[in-house]
Amino acid sequence: MRRLSWFNTTSLTFGFAFLYLPMVLLVVYSFNSNKLVTVWAGFSTQWYGELFRNELMLDAAWVTLQVAFLSSTLATVLGTLAALVLVRAGRFPGRTLFGGMAYAPLVMPDVILGLSLFLLFKPVFSQMGIHSIVLAHATFSMCYVAVVVSSRLVTFDRSLEEAALDLGCTPLEAFRLVTLPIIAPALISGWLLSFTLSLDDLVIATFTTGPGATTLPMRIWSAVRLGVSPEINALSSILIGIVTVGVISTSLMSKRAILKRIREENRAEP
Repeated sequence: MRRLSWFNTTSLTFGFAFLYLPMVLLVVYSFNSNKLVTVWAGFSTQWYGELFRNELMLDAAWVTLQVAFLSSTLATVLGTLAALVLVRAGRFPGRTLFGGMAYAPLVMPDVILGLSLFLLFKPVFSQMGIHSIVLAHATFSMCYVAVVVSSRLVTFDRSLEEAALDLGCTPLEAFRLVTLPIIAPALISGWLLSFTLSLDDLVIATFTTGPGATTLPMRIWSAVRLGVSPEINALSSILIGIVTVGVISTSLMSKRAILKRIREENRAEP
């Protein structure tokens, strides 16, 4: 195994420090007893208690979860349908235009997309709110689902569906009983990606929100503009902890599944 050179080692060290050192400092100062986030005055968990008593933050978190769940579900349905059309429908008039419009949000700046959705929703809805944010998030999330599902459908063995049809299934039953279970990992990946994008969005939600529909990123942004408070550090630390636990758990489950498959293949060998 080739050893890393001093240049590569130094580059990796500075790179990881640049990415993760601010997060480490944020977590450390979330336990600071001082209200000034840059002055350490002792260990304390009071700001976590203050955070869970902050009704505005809790309401914003609940709105964010609602929007993320609904928009990711809608985006998964629409993105899957778009992927089926692009992969299964063959050549049809307007296919290039349809594909371009389906994938356009991938490269569209958030400001342009948010402004265009605001101009679209303003005359349609008498008052924008959670419903308009859900539609906006589903609009830019469905293209990610379409990409993920399309990549799975391209490698899908159509003979499995044909066998189901030969055995008496209708096309809908063949899709429900054969296609959906096989492409389920792609659907789950697309849903999780859409959910994450919705949780993180600030720009588009700002354009399409209304009274009583403040998401957590919007609440954090409005609070940070007045100065970073220890409660923001506590909230960010909780989010970092959730993401860390999720990534580690997924990695362990994936490694366990790989080891299980290897053991099964070794047992199957004569």
